[in-house]
Amino acid sequence: MSAPDIGARERALVAEVMAGTQLSFGPMVERFEAGIAAYAGRRFGIAVSSGTAGLHVGVRALGIGAGDRVVTTAFSFVASANCLLYEGAVPVFADIDPITYNIDPASVETAGTNAVALVPVDVFGQPCDFTRLAPIAERNGWRVIEDSCEAIGGTHAGRQAGSLGELAVFAFYPNKQMTTGEGGVVVTDDPKLAELCRSLRNQGRGEGGDWLTHVRLGYNYRLDELSAAIGVAQLERLDDLIAERDDVARRYSRSLASVDGLTLPRLAKDTTRMSWFVYVVLLDRGVDRDAVAAKLAAKHVPTRPYFRPIHLQPYYRERFGDLAGSLPVTEDVGRRALALPFHGRLSDESIGYVTDALRDVLRAS
Repeated sequence: MSAPDIGARERALVAEVMAGTQLSFGPMVERFEAGIAAYAGRRFGIAVSSGTAGLHVGVRALGIGAGDRVVTTAFSFVASANCLLYEGAVPVFADIDPITYNIDPASVETAGTNAVALVPVDVFGQPCDFTRLAPIAERNGWRVIEDSCEAIGGTHAGRQAGSLGELAVFAFYPNKQMTTGEGGVVVTDDPKLAELCRSLRNQGRGEGGDWLTHVRLGYNYRLDELSAAIGVAQLERLDDLIAERDDVARRYSRSLASVDGLTLPRLAKDTTRMSWFVYVVLLDRGVDRDAVAAKLAAKHVPTRPYFRPIHLQPYYRERFGDLAGSLPVTEDVGRRALALPFHGRLSDESIGYVTDALRDVLRAS
């Protein structure tokens, strides 16, 4: 489905760390944090072990706790809602926009009764419509965590993804635009929130990180120096990595334009830069998406159902009951969305093979 782009610079910086004696909480982590914060236009960066860890730290740092209602999207990887459950908060799912698949501001307005916070997700690399979301959050006094785990480098109305929430979180799993292997970064402009996040990711140590002095409940969410070294090198190349993925997406769209039975990815008018995370097509209604995926797999084309809606996941049904039918756009897209193989070095030959296989399968369907 994907392939990380690791080169000589990444290997050289990892070797630099290996030649020293500090494998955790060293200069490479600090360098990575500063670089990510600067890229996003934020004052502070706090490196963590994963995007999920970053979201959890953000929820706890903002004081979101037991019984608090938080508006978010069900069309996402499950971590964006799980981070609320870790603290006993209650996810309140708003529906999505049928063009971008991001949370729909109009649905946020109606879903947000008695809510205390908003966690929008920049889905597939396209930032949310913060032009409309920000006034809603401000009017209701909501805390805001922007889940930009899929969207580093994307821009909305010229503003960077990750620059729009009170806190924002990036993630760097190997299938992302840039990678650290595992890892993430929380970014914010608030020095007190930054200090709290640093404490929470390091077992609750107080300011200055005094050894074995713990002032609050914390977690082992640290990022190691080796991972940070890969991140520093990847960040140096990030704009090129994004440009390569953009080129692959454009070539995919040209190739697939002649295939009947699907809708290609679309951008909102205020999306001034798409940072392609995955390339997802929408199959026509009435087409069995899972059957199509199985037939493509038989042709050696891997695909994934991005996403199966969170509110329909087995655990969420068990905990919150049967909410099927409550989010019609989310559920419709969730039945039809299919992610194709995608990374920045995908060849024309591979794109052509995927296109021909998809055309053949859809004709047979």
